Amino acid sequence: MPPRPIPSLRAAPVALSLPLGLYLLAMAGQAAARTAPETVPPGQQPQAEAAVPQRALEPFFATYEARYQGKPAGNASLRLAGDGDGRWRIDLALVGERGIAGATRLRIEQSTVFDEADGHYRPLSQATVRKALLFDQNATGIYDWSKMQAHWSGSIKKDRRQPLDLQPGDMSALLLNLAIMRDVQPGAILRYRLVDVGRVRDHTYQVSLEPETLEVGDMSYDALRVARTDKPGDETVLWVASGVPTPIRILQRKDGEDEIDLRLTEYRGV
Repeated sequence: MPPRPIPSLRAAPVALSLPLGLYLLAMAGQAAARTAPETVPPGQQPQAEAAVPQRALEPFFATYEARYQGKPAGNASLRLAGDGDGRWRIDLALVGERGIAGATRLRIEQSTVFDEADGHYRPLSQATVRKALLFDQNATGIYDWSKMQAHWSGSIKKDRRQPLDLQPGDMSALLLNLAIMRDVQPGAILRYRLVDVGRVRDHTYQVSLEPETLEVGDMSYDALRVARTDKPGDETVLWVASGVPTPIRILQRKDGEDEIDLRLTEYRGV
């Protein structure tokens, strides 16, 4: 299927089931397992809509323009493909071409092989490579669900090589994006637990009650805003539009300023 720009979406409030926490730019390193979404108190909810069935995973390939502190930095891509036998693989690649990222020849690659079990995206293995001028780091992780443990090896700190206990629903950072796209509903609170590169972290996201108009390049979309705040001024925001299998935009703010910004340029089925 040839690549296509994302169609303009001016529709009713989105109620999807799939982001990228894309593990934002693979540098945000997030940590997640899914629990059932909570909703805001009844008095704050929008008019109820019919429940939207969770959609099945479908392969796709998406490309993003990457910006750093408001300036073009390079390009990123995200691919989801079936590996057969009920397994899937999601791959993230980021190449620095301009500014600091270009000068340091930054390249980040990450992949997770996973399956679906009891309604969860369950990671089975993970690989991460980060390269830059005078810097080369790699890590490989195995999620052993028979022993309910995960462990990593490679050029990582010693304390991150220790086995970590798993809980049902635990995810890698890349799977967080798929989970948000699957779970997002207007006004929902989404809670996840990430077990990723030797660390465990809980993340909570708040979904907006109504979609907002988002301009990306020459296109305009109606998208729900999904936000997580670490502390005042530090925030990760994703915008999700109906019918698009990956976030329209992923923004990380630090000290109130835009730091890492990924903007979808095109996607296609594979």
